[in-house]
Amino acid sequence: MQTPRTTDARILVVDDERVNVILLERILEQDGYSNVKSTTDAYKAAVLYDEFEPDLVLLDLHMPGLDGFAVMAQLESRTPDDTFLPIIILTADIRPEVKRRALSAGAKDFVTKPFDRTEVLLRIQNLLQTRFLHLRLDRQAVRQGQAT
Repeated sequence: MQTPRTTDARILVVDDERVNVILLERILEQDGYSNVKSTTDAYKAAVLYDEFEPDLVLLDLHMPGLDGFAVMAQLESRTPDDTFLPIIILTADIRPEVKRRALSAGAKDFVTKPFDRTEVLLRIQNLLQTRFLHLRLDRQAVRQGQAT
């Protein structure tokens, strides 16, 4: 069975700073990612998640109104327990307690602002490879369950 290319992945970007969204969209586009949805309104993140069913979420942590922690809680409630949904936190806040809280809330990795293009792309690629491997194993388990 063929594994999807990481550039075919659906990526959701949630950041209240339009300049960050534009920068991430350009970085992704230049690397061949074409299936990207973005919002600067954290209140729209859950609806976009439901409609778009992303393979990966790039999420700002500190946003007005609904912060990244609240968005992660919303996404967690919409994601089946056995699903691996990689969330990469976008933040300039490198305090250990913030990182621990984000990891406990479901984040899988961090990208520190300002972004380093190569680092962003490598972190995205690594987590997407893990996501696709998880999906492949799930499909395999279903097929084996049907065969018995």
